[in-house]
Amino acid sequence: MELTKHTHATVVLTQDGSSLLVDPGAYTPNTPELLAAADAVLFTHDHPDHVEPDALRAELARRPDLPVVGPASVADVVDGVRAVSPGDGFELAGVRVRVVGGQHAVIHADLPPMQNVAYVIGEGEDAVYHPGDSYDVPGTAVGTVLLPTSGPWTKLGEGVDFVRAVGARRVVAIHDLMLSDAGREGSARFTEQLTGLPVELLPVGTTVTL
Repeated sequence: MELTKHTHATVVLTQDGSSLLVDPGAYTPNTPELLAAADAVLFTHDHPDHVEPDALRAELARRPDLPVVGPASVADVVDGVRAVSPGDGFELAGVRVRVVGGQHAVIHADLPPMQNVAYVIGEGEDAVYHPGDSYDVPGTAVGTVLLPTSGPWTKLGEGVDFVRAVGARRVVAIHDLMLSDAGREGSARFTEQLTGLPVELLPVGTTVTL
């Protein structure tokens, strides 16, 4: 499987010529182009940095058979999105996907709870885990974990504990738009020091083989 890092939380996973697009949001400037090229799309939750409803509606109008999956909070906003819940499993773009998690990480106690599903994409050592906006542990072995590193809910210490608990062999930073270059490097350095795993800081547009 190959992973291409795009802006913020957006990634494309490609296997055997099929592409699975995850969280193409409003912060990702090439979201319309990514949607047009995707064979299937996953959304973790309905925040604008993870989903751009108008771009998604336009692509579904052009390709109504495009498989699009997300929690009810996304399906309620955009017709054509299949609502999923933790515990669901299915195949998209030739890859096995399992839904875990369920809740967005707490930003502040005064804010109501928010939906967020996470995805285990693939199986065993080849699997990639995209947690969306959470530090939920998938409860199954994965080879690569995508680590959120910026946002109003992120905490470096909780991120370190998350990496330790997931137990993946590879860590790739995502959800990083709110950090400067120095911030990205500092976060990666502390995380590596405390977990023993290097954190890959992929420039936008970079593709790696997992």
